[in-house]
Amino acid sequence: MTNGVLSLPRRRPPALVRVLPSGRALLIAVAVLASAATLYAIARETSMFAIRKVEVTGAPPPLAKEVDGVLSRFEGRSLVSLNGAAVVATVENLPGVISATYDRAFPHRLTVRVVPERADAVLRTGVSAWLVSARGRVVASVGRGRYPALPRIWLPPGVQIKPGAFLADDAGAAARALRSFVAAGFSRRALWARIRDGQLTVALRSGLELRFGNATDVALKLAVAQKILTTLPPPRAGGPQYLDVSVPERPVAGSDSQVGG
Repeated sequence: MTNGVLSLPRRRPPALVRVLPSGRALLIAVAVLASAATLYAIARETSMFAIRKVEVTGAPPPLAKEVDGVLSRFEGRSLVSLNGAAVVATVENLPGVISATYDRAFPHRLTVRVVPERADAVLRTGVSAWLVSARGRVVASVGRGRYPALPRIWLPPGVQIKPGAFLADDAGAAARALRSFVAAGFSRRALWARIRDGQLTVALRSGLELRFGNATDVALKLAVAQKILTTLPPPRAGGPQYLDVSVPERPVAGSDSQVGG
């Protein structure tokens, strides 16, 4: 009879133990993380990714130069630690800017995209003149007689105007009403606009006044006026001096003593 040794089955390690990384793998992972943290700190605090150039897109040259000027304080800062919100706020504080976005173009370029304000009228008060956007925002001071193709919005002398501010009350409503003229491709035919006692009037270069009543539903009233204007001779040719579309369903054309800027 042969003596034998009973062999017991080997216990397999638990599944959790099998999937755990080895000590060597853990050491490598820790070293990689430490290296990444070190590189990030170097990139954040040194000139490795310092801003050396600001590129402005979407803005006309004068505005692009202005944007570049206000962003000069960010030059030399690291793209890694750059405060993007501060960049956007700095640019959007300019009167000529509606909105701005930015990109980090590593290693050394900051790219800023601008949506500029569009000047759609000239605000006049006394001897001063200002460009105004269709949103009613004061964009910039301009010389008298500049931009003759843009309609005028008249305010009483002495009114304080601040670049970047939004016009309030009647002046703001008149500027915003001109947005419908811009959308309809009609703004170049307007000479001036005003709101007096809550009533919007826009004078055309032909000499005809358009009377809109209150400054609501301007787009609808303008559409009605455009259809009628094709049938009317200009005032200098014996046509009416005004066209009243304050009630779009019942437009009225005629002549009276109210006409005048």
